[in-house]
Amino acid sequence: MNTYTWNVDKNVDIQKSYPQIRQAAELLQRNEVVAFPTETVYGLGANATSSEAVRKIYEAKGRPSDNPLIVHIDDKRQLGDLVAEIPASAYLLMDEFWPGPLTIIFAKKPGVFSDIVTAGLDTVAIRVPDHPVARAILHETNLPIAAPSANRSGRPSPTTAHHVATDLTGRIAGIVDGGPTGVGVESTVIDCTVTPPMILRPGGVTAEQIREVIGDVSIDPSLKEGEGAPKSPGMKYTHYAPEAPVYLVEGNVQRLQQLIDRKQAEGMKVGVMSTREAASDLKADVVVTCGSREDLSTVARDLYEALRHFNETDVDIILSETFSKEGIGSAIMNRLEKAAGYNYL
Repeated sequence: MNTYTWNVDKNVDIQKSYPQIRQAAELLQRNEVVAFPTETVYGLGANATSSEAVRKIYEAKGRPSDNPLIVHIDDKRQLGDLVAEIPASAYLLMDEFWPGPLTIIFAKKPGVFSDIVTAGLDTVAIRVPDHPVARAILHETNLPIAAPSANRSGRPSPTTAHHVATDLTGRIAGIVDGGPTGVGVESTVIDCTVTPPMILRPGGVTAEQIREVIGDVSIDPSLKEGEGAPKSPGMKYTHYAPEAPVYLVEGNVQRLQQLIDRKQAEGMKVGVMSTREAASDLKADVVVTCGSREDLSTVARDLYEALRHFNETDVDIILSETFSKEGIGSAIMNRLEKAAGYNYL
């Protein structure tokens, strides 16, 4: 399969990129699969009402078809045609965080979505992305678009079009290159069909921010325990992992260096993922810097790029710093624990 690539500058008038947007939209309308940028990561889009189209997502990603997908729309006014009801908590969250990195789970309206999108559930996960290129494509397509992260299943999510091309060239119809994404980790997922609403995946909107808007929320127990069967899209199987095994290290820089030395003494080539503050004090075969501990949003932004970088090296093992699970740190640690298979040293 030939994979077309369109370069679209999100920082200029999007109307200047209309021919590229139109071409991408036409492919989506023909039930082809196209990758495009959002503010979180690149999404792999397909017509959410067509089983033929959605199957192509699973085929491209190599993803099990019992994992539900997030549906992207251009405007919350479309919800009336897509969901059975909109709870009061969802109205409040949409007013505060849409467009943005928050996915809300609703009771689905029967007969609208492909059953493959919802994995046979009676609910559907929907968000409005906060990215001009994504919004332009969604508006031009005039369809609800299912769009999981645009990577091969299990690999770190893509935050640049280059990442998408590395994983999916020849497997999808097109890639819209809108530059690097901003948030760097996927959207928060919250289920508003239950009381109190339940966070199923931490992401770009923090639990603390959500509580300020709607009060009490619960947390999916599987997020706390690292076990069970999460109900959120993108959380059922191992994700975010580079090729070398990842281990998380709690403690100070001295303890991390001791573990590096120990693994090197065992004959291993050791990679380390470190914040800028610690990197200069660490000696390993490969040290990859991932944001600043003083601003964890930079760690979230750089996380997948850092994990992918190790695939360009010959390290045998990757050791990573850990972070507080407060605020955006919750999303960072969720992704790191998934990448490491919850293995700590």
